[in-house]
Formats: sequence, C-alpha cells, structure tokens
Amino acid sequence: MKTTNNTILITGGSSGIGLGFAEEFLRLGNKVIICGRREDKLNQAKEKHPEIIIKKCDVSDAGERLELFAWVKENYPDINVLINNAGVQLGTDITRSFDSKKVGLEIDTNIIAPIHLSSLFIELLESKKESAIINISSGLAFAPLAFMPLYCATKAALHSLTLSLRHNLKNTSIKVFEIAPPAVDTELGSDRRDDKSKSHGGIHVSEFLKEAMEAISGDVFEAAIGQAKGLRAKREELFNMMNK
Repeated sequence: MKTTNNTILITGGSSGIGLGFAEEFLRLGNKVIICGRREDKLNQAKEKHPEIIIKKCDVSDAGERLELFAWVKENYPDINVLINNAGVQLGTDITRSFDSKKVGLEIDTNIIAPIHLSSLFIELLESKKESAIINISSGLAFAPLAFMPLYCATKAALHSLTLSLRHNLKNTSIKVFEIAPPAVDTELGSDRRDDKSKSHGGIHVSEFLKEAMEAISGDVFEAAIGQAKGLRAKREELFNMMNK
C-alpha cells in the first residue's frame, strides 16, 4: 500500500509499537490519529509531535468504540487506514482460577475491539480509492506460551479473523494486513508484572518497524517479523521447546 498521504487511525497509539507506527507514518507525511486509554501518555505524544491528533478511548468498552467511530467520521471522514494495535497481556492462568474481569478485558481489547472497529469503519474505508486495515497480532498466535493462554488465544483469533476479512474484502479497495511481531521491547505486559518499570524485553521498536514498514509498503499481507517467522514456520516444534 502507499505509505504517504493517508489519514490513519492507530489504536493503542500512545506508546510502544503503536507510537512507533505513528511516528513513522508522521515522518512519511501522513495525517495520524492515535487513541489510547491513558490521557497522560496521549498528551506526552502530543507534546513530542504537535501535529499528531489524539483521542482518549478505551477500546475494551463498546460505547467508547462507538463514540470513537462517530468522532472520526465527523471530524476526519478522509480516514483510509485503520491499524488495530491496542492490546493487553495479562498472563491469565485459567487452570487456577477464573477472574471474569481480567478475562473480559483481555478478550474485549485484543479481539472484540478489532472485530467491532473493523465492522464500523469498513463502509468508510471502502469508499476510498486506496485503503487498508492492519491488524497487529503476535508470533504467539502461531506457537503459544502456555502461561498466558488467553493472550495467545486472542492473537490466534485475530490471525483467523484477518484471513477471513482479507477474503471477504478482496473485491473492495481495502487491503487487509496482519503484522505479527516477535517480543518487542515495550511496556506490553506491565499489568502482570510486579515491577512496572521493567519492559517486555525483545528487539527494539525501530528494528521491528523497519521490517514491518517494508511488509506494508510491499503488500506483504501476512508478515511475521523477526523471531515470529520461526514461530509461524515451526509452530508445534517450538511450542514444545518454549513450554518445557
């Protein structure tokens, strides 16, 4: 897809991979809207990049998703790219207990939100000559870590959803991408860590972005980045190694 002169909405865009995408697309001359649940992080992004457009929104909440769509449609009807990036990684162990609040948050954020937002925005996107939906899944969609089964399951569901969306929209202007990151050094998973100052670990965001942007600009519609390639190619073998 073309990577310039777009109007792009990025969920979970105030930090980590989402903010990295926002900065890269701004650099390339796009109009970029980011949303997130933390107002302080959004304001920090705005201070650093005055041209960025910010909107507070918790995409785990259906009402806030509807309000986000209505706001974008009214104020930025030229939107032609939706990046479903927002995600939480809680490490829910369903073999020990069932915390419906944690389970609901992970499912609502990681899979219900992309389903709902894609459904809402498709009519707007398909009215444009060129448009795209970019879903950010995970290498763990292919080979899960057993200690965080729900996170991995939601990413596997997002992988499946993306395949179906791509097929169902093949006769429209909407290109449907899946970008599957490896471990990237962001704050993903901080909700489950006692020390909130520790990062996720993994490759630097800039290293991830280089390969991800090459995939997007080259119309590689399913791109596993870095070590996620191995998880995609040798899923059963690596599952056993990862979960010894």
